[in-house]
Amino acid sequence: MRAVSCKAGELSVIEMPAPRPAAGQLLLDVRRCGICGSDIHAKDHADELTEVMAAVGYPDFMNSSTPVVLGHEFCGTIVEKGRGVAKEFKSGATVVSFPLIRAAGGVHLTGLSPLAPGGYAEQVLAEASMTFVVPNGLDVDTAALTEPMAVALHAVRRSEISRRDTAVVIGCGPVGLAVICHLKAKGVGTIIASDFSPGRRALAARCGAHVVVDPAVESPYERFDRQKGVITAAPQLYELGVGSMEKLRKVPGWSHLYRLAESFGAAGPKRPVVFECVGVPGMIDGVLAAAPVQSRVVVVGVCMGEDRFRPTLAIGKEIDVRFVFGYTPLEFHDTLNLLAEGKVDASALVTGTVGLDGVQAAFGALGDPESHAKILIDPTSSAVEPG
Repeated sequence: MRAVSCKAGELSVIEMPAPRPAAGQLLLDVRRCGICGSDIHAKDHADELTEVMAAVGYPDFMNSSTPVVLGHEFCGTIVEKGRGVAKEFKSGATVVSFPLIRAAGGVHLTGLSPLAPGGYAEQVLAEASMTFVVPNGLDVDTAALTEPMAVALHAVRRSEISRRDTAVVIGCGPVGLAVICHLKAKGVGTIIASDFSPGRRALAARCGAHVVVDPAVESPYERFDRQKGVITAAPQLYELGVGSMEKLRKVPGWSHLYRLAESFGAAGPKRPVVFECVGVPGMIDGVLAAAPVQSRVVVVGVCMGEDRFRPTLAIGKEIDVRFVFGYTPLEFHDTLNLLAEGKVDASALVTGTVGLDGVQAAFGALGDPESHAKILIDPTSSAVEPG
């Protein structure tokens, strides 16, 4: 079969043996496979990622010296089943799969390990236990977005954001746009999106952002800062504490009133929930410096290199910082159904499609934020430029 191999930062179309499903596995004809930002980073920074993944106990991540077939955002059609596969998986059914596969005596990351070739190919293997039949006749382009949209669902759930909160999304690439889609579906009252790119700001508005901001002109926090009860500087917090106690101490049983206010979340300043979706050095420190007091910051963007930030900024403002990665099998399943039922609209994300011979050009095109957000690979297509 034909596939796209990545080695030493170079992409090339190769012929390789067609895979065969082991017990509990499915062989899929790939219908679509998304090009992820992680793939682009892994192509050029594989060895940095190898060191990080080894530190968390996974030594079989891709490296620059060993060829790997990328692709973990895939949708496919069942063509062969291994022993013991459940009857729900019929030949010809369209499915999506959580990108983990049993191989070489362990469980490996599909498309990010040489032991688990991914979806930049005509065929790919999937674990039946981690695979879900695409419902409601959902089109393959949208079904292929299940994986990146699951990343965003996990981030939104981990943020514990409510409909009454204000969300600030920093960076409107595919990850930021996916987060905005889920925030809109959740009914979050105010979604502020920030990106230097006019094209990405337009996509953010299509995905559901209520306010789009060019950070070169305006801080994304300015709209939020205008609300009553927002604190952006330490002296304001000090004044809130002293001024509130001056009033409360005049009331008999003031401590009970204070506790009641705390129980309703009314004792402290208003704060936004900030989603950092850029993933370049300096972004976390920049958010800590600019965000209002007691903000909750969810780091979704993956910074490939080392970074530095000032903990005293987070401590002085009592900012809650959460790092997120991946998703659970249930979140993957739920994302597919949210897309299939039309509860989440991700139609704005897909901006182009190429065949296997166009993958190199697609990687280049994704470097221009004005041209594309998410490019899909269709292995049956002859397109060599994303259109």
